[in-house]
Amino acid sequence: MAFPPAFLDELTARNPIEDVVGQYVSLKRSGSNLFGLCPFHGEKTASFSVAPDKGIYYCFGCHKGGSVINFQMEIEGLSYPDAVRALAKRVGMEVPEDEQYQSRYRQQERLWALHKEAARFFHSQLYAPVGAQALQYAYGRGMPKSVLTRFGIGYAPDSWSSLVDALRKKGYTDQELRDSGLVTISKKNGNLFDRFRDRLMFPIIDVRGNVIGFGGRIMNDKDKNAAKYLNSPETLIFNKRKNLFALNLAKKSKLGYLILVEGYMDAIALHQYGFDCAVASLGTALTEDGAALLSKYTDQVVLIYDGDTAGQNATKRAIPILEKAGLQVKVLQMRDAKDPDEFLKKFGADRFKLLLEESSNRVEYQLNAILKKYDLRDDDQKVKYLQESAELICTLSSSVQREVYAGRVAEVAKISMEAMKLEVNRAFKRRIAREKKKQEKIDLSPARNLQPKSRSIHYDNLKSARAEEMVIGQTLRQPALLDQTRELTQEMFSSELLGRVYGQMCRRHREHLEVSVNGLTDFSPEEMSHIAGILHSQQGPINEQALLDCVAAIRQEYQSRRVTTDEDILAHMERMKKSKGYKA
Repeated sequence: MAFPPAFLDELTARNPIEDVVGQYVSLKRSGSNLFGLCPFHGEKTASFSVAPDKGIYYCFGCHKGGSVINFQMEIEGLSYPDAVRALAKRVGMEVPEDEQYQSRYRQQERLWALHKEAARFFHSQLYAPVGAQALQYAYGRGMPKSVLTRFGIGYAPDSWSSLVDALRKKGYTDQELRDSGLVTISKKNGNLFDRFRDRLMFPIIDVRGNVIGFGGRIMNDKDKNAAKYLNSPETLIFNKRKNLFALNLAKKSKLGYLILVEGYMDAIALHQYGFDCAVASLGTALTEDGAALLSKYTDQVVLIYDGDTAGQNATKRAIPILEKAGLQVKVLQMRDAKDPDEFLKKFGADRFKLLLEESSNRVEYQLNAILKKYDLRDDDQKVKYLQESAELICTLSSSVQREVYAGRVAEVAKISMEAMKLEVNRAFKRRIAREKKKQEKIDLSPARNLQPKSRSIHYDNLKSARAEEMVIGQTLRQPALLDQTRELTQEMFSSELLGRVYGQMCRRHREHLEVSVNGLTDFSPEEMSHIAGILHSQQGPINEQALLDCVAAIRQEYQSRRVTTDEDILAHMERMKKSKGYKA
């Protein structure tokens, strides 16, 4: 989106990065920089740095970084123009007219409003004669009117176009209906039909309170061809990987943890019985985006998936994803019921609270899962159980943890503690050896170490790219040095990314605008993180001679590439001349 450079300069000047970041991260000063725990990945030692003088943030752990606009994008999950708008609103600035930006944002606002109207329509239909059966079903599932109202639950009539007709009357165009994902389009004549028909409807609301999509449970269970649950498709405002059902409510919970369940009904039942910290994934397995979203609101998650094979497999997949996001994971295994909804209906909140208190941490859960695979009455299977358990225990970082869990396994298998400790120690040494070998392989590959951290960015010419990084870093720190690099052009850079950065810097310098990271536009989050990393890595004094040497190296490598290209062309022409039938 093309915002005027002068506007962006004023926007970033009025939104000091330390103030914006400080709203989300507790920062402590160390020298000229500020440090805190990274909000984008779990850590116990602060590796997240903010440099007010450079206007950038950078994490030495996950390598995310960039300007204040990039931070707003990353922390709130916003697009570039929406982050600009949020920062402008923060300081009371008017966003200048930009047709492309305004058009996209207006489209989002219209879709939010359309979905809100759709939610109102569905809710009203639940209490209309057409929704009588669905209302009885909801009551039968133990949802009183107060719960139906709190979650905005509704009913999509068994009609081809009741929603389409209602939204058209509200002034929404057919194109907006198509963009919403709430309709299907006839291949025969292009007519629009309701996507959701004869379904109990669950509005999906984001953390800012916008209705962004729906989930619908079919009422006619006899229709074996229809999916039991149907969700909205991906749209401009809905990404199921980056949202969780009921998080808009659960984020306000005072319980100190979040409960992650599989379905809407489980989440709603938990809220109804006082566990207002429950959320549900949106018809898919938990994703890294979902785990990152959870980590913004808690540091502990209780995982409660169904007890069937699919649910247990989903639990196993979710544990490392949650831990990677820095979350402590506990696993609750249902007893005497297939899911939380059924358990609460049978036994009530007090029994469920006891179940929560008995929930195991992820190591206990995984050890129990291993135990279920083997018959310990068989010696061969007992050995396999002990070996697999040892492989799991040896991954624990604490020697105390390793000893405690080794003791539990030894007790279960009825072997001596000393024997189990030996097995765990052997497994631990094998793991350390594997990791050491892997690290040695990386250390012996200097070219690999010099490549950017992001896999989406690659240097084809390391010698030139390292010089290009030096030029970018030095001139960003002292823009007046751009006068000494005038013989360089964007095309001379071997890295397309660094060439674009240099080109934008030069244009701003010529136009007498501030040259800084904040002034760089049209770069992806990964690219901005890389640029911030370059700037953060150059902490020493400015060295003008080193800068000139880098300029010379870039020119030399560029000439070498050009010569190679020219020689290839000439060689090709020479071969053509010698080939039969060539005419000059």
